[in-house]
Amino acid sequence: MIALILAAGYATRLYPLTRDTPKPLLPVQGNRTILDLLIDRLEVLEEITEILIVTNDRFFHAFEQWHQQYRGPKPIRILNDGTSSPEGRLGAIGDIQFVIGREQLQDDLLVLAGDNVLGFGLEGYLNYFHKVDTDCILVRTVDDIEELQSVGVAELDEQMRVLSLEEKPQSPKTNIGVFALYIYKRSTLPLFSRYLAEGGNPDAPSYFPEWLHSRQEMRAYYTEGTIDDVGTPEAYAQMRARLGNVQEEQG
Repeated sequence: MIALILAAGYATRLYPLTRDTPKPLLPVQGNRTILDLLIDRLEVLEEITEILIVTNDRFFHAFEQWHQQYRGPKPIRILNDGTSSPEGRLGAIGDIQFVIGREQLQDDLLVLAGDNVLGFGLEGYLNYFHKVDTDCILVRTVDDIEELQSVGVAELDEQMRVLSLEEKPQSPKTNIGVFALYIYKRSTLPLFSRYLAEGGNPDAPSYFPEWLHSRQEMRAYYTEGTIDDVGTPEAYAQMRARLGNVQEEQG
């Protein structure tokens, strides 16, 4: 299985924190970055044979510099999607398709579409994927739906199959995404180009599962776990403080 980290976004709500440093490379635990913590989660997964990170032309060299310091067991490659501005970005689905086409991927694909996956137990979702042998998305239950703005919420049946996907409100002060993690079978990968050819939204990763589940069976995994969100400077500061406290307790 290939792990793909989408890092071509511009995190405009964290500007100017991300003026010169891409969001995944922001330090949250001493000198360790958000990307370091994500890689930690992937390195222990036996299923993952390679990690791909797709970014844009503006931040490509920053990721390359990070890569030069990497000393882990998993092979990692940094890919440049060639875009240089928010207006020209390919979008999440566009970047997935870019990587599939460029690398001619023919393996199951684990997509990490945001740093908010830090709070999720990846092992459980991979085990579930192998058990049901269908494409999976991660669904987080939402309690105060009236206070939210633009969050994707899935309706599931008793067998955890996706019945419908709907956009719900989400607070502008959060970057928490329900669909932050996706697991796609290798047989599904060619459908990304078909989705885009039929006019699918390349910038919204939750729209492709909605299109896909009407054509083949999908499964969703419910969780009520904590999501680490760094979508605003305030949330970023809180996350750094909490991770720092955890580090002190462990020390």
